Amino acid sequence: MRVERGLGDVVPTAGFRVGGAGNRGRVGKPSRAGQEPGNRGPPSASFNPPALLSAPGPAAMAVEGGMKCVKFLLYVLLLAFCACAVGLIAVGVGAQLVLSQTIIQGATPGSLLPVVIIAVGVFLFLVAFVGCCGACKENYCLMITFAIFLSLIMLVEVAAAIAGYVFRDKVMSEFNNNFRQQMENYPKNNHTASILDRMQADFKCCGAANYTDWEKIPSMSKNRVPDSCCINVTVGCGINFNEKAIHKEGCVEKIGGWLRKNVLVVAAAALGIAFVEVLGIVFACCLVKSIRSGYEVM
Repeated sequence: MRVERGLGDVVPTAGFRVGGAGNRGRVGKPSRAGQEPGNRGPPSASFNPPALLSAPGPAAMAVEGGMKCVKFLLYVLLLAFCACAVGLIAVGVGAQLVLSQTIIQGATPGSLLPVVIIAVGVFLFLVAFVGCCGACKENYCLMITFAIFLSLIMLVEVAAAIAGYVFRDKVMSEFNNNFRQQMENYPKNNHTASILDRMQADFKCCGAANYTDWEKIPSMSKNRVPDSCCINVTVGCGINFNEKAIHKEGCVEKIGGWLRKNVLVVAAAALGIAFVEVLGIVFACCLVKSIRSGYEVM
């Protein structure tokens, strides 16, 4: 059905009355819905109120400044981690070179210790690199990974310290047995002989428990000790020796005393590294919380 419009008809528009034939061709006036200021009708589709930008308050600025300080301190700790990692790798390589020239052979706890130290150093360096990337880009996943791996390193170090304390007597017993075994190979193997001579000369000791241990070696003649047992080392000084001219203490006890004397330095260094790692974990968690808050605001 087609609807006819008159010449005076006007197309209805929002806010206007419809004009018809009785309107005498005049355009309709705006209705009260479009004039009254108290009108609660729907706003125009093109109406967009301007966004109000507010400056950050003092509390927000203080939090932002605190996070910058935490980030800076985290960078400093990451540099310390890298230095510790390089130091551990150097110590492990040095210990491996020393042990490769000593009497410790095979897969013993003493021979595996340098490998563990090198592995921890490499892992710590990689973790520090991950933390540096996460802090630089403020990446949530990288910082979480850094905090978790750093916690694992701390657990490994604590476990290693406990194991070293628990098995300290076993390590000394193993060293004693190994030393006595190598004493039997002294006349047969020149490499073993040079190692034992260097140890006895460096630590000023003779034999495992004392100098009389050399009398129990079948291939050694009586009244004879290696020349490295002499206080003043000369060729043949160990043949028909005088007790006043040789070192009487055993090497096992002498080396054990040296280790006990230096274990405090090692323990202090381990505690220092652990303290730095705890600070790293705390600062990483603070930065993670800040990054997460920023994501929630966005």
